[in-house]
Amino acid sequence: MPMWKNLNLQDSTSPLMEQLIFFHDHIMFIIILIITFVGFLLFSVLINTFINHYMLENQTIELIWTMIPAIILIFIALPSLRLLYLLDEVNNPMLTLKTIGHQWYWSYEYSDFLNVEFDSYMIPSSELDLTSFRLLDVDNRTILPFNTQIRVIISAADVIHSWTVPSLGVKADAVPGRLNQSSFLINRPGLFFGQCSEICGSNHSFMPILIESVTTNSFLNWILSY
Repeated sequence: MPMWKNLNLQDSTSPLMEQLIFFHDHIMFIIILIITFVGFLLFSVLINTFINHYMLENQTIELIWTMIPAIILIFIALPSLRLLYLLDEVNNPMLTLKTIGHQWYWSYEYSDFLNVEFDSYMIPSSELDLTSFRLLDVDNRTILPFNTQIRVIISAADVIHSWTVPSLGVKADAVPGRLNQSSFLINRPGLFFGQCSEICGSNHSFMPILIESVTTNSFLNWILSY
């Protein structure tokens, strides 16, 4: 996880998050070029004591500084639209997870298996051990296999919540009475943390999400022992 003073994005855990990071770097590269060019022009104007009459009114220059931003927007819009449709694609899921937001905890149901459902509450600070993460660890972790296409169906029981796991590139609103869905593929084992990203009441900051990514065999053993 990013620690304090770290301005970088979290390390990607899914192909979607990798694409989001690439798009972020693409945008930042364009912004740096624009800032450098505009800064150079401003600096040149400030230190220049001469005035060019054709700089005050010139149709050619006005055409250029209208066309260049339009071209830049095209270079931004095309990968943005591609990524937007990639994020909405569900892709033949091999496993379905249903999550429901409550004030203030999450409940999970593995729709492909019978009687596999549980509530996930944050562990209070007074009960944490030295290996736990404050305000992020839960009593029941969400176990998921990696290298498996997973569909998440998201809803809420009371108010609007938002199921968000930054390292997976997933952020979907949980709206009462409606079903939202997202899809992701975890490409490595580990613990991946998230939190509710929609202000949902006084304990909004105390309903974390913790996904534990394991091998397929370990996941099936956990399902059988549940």
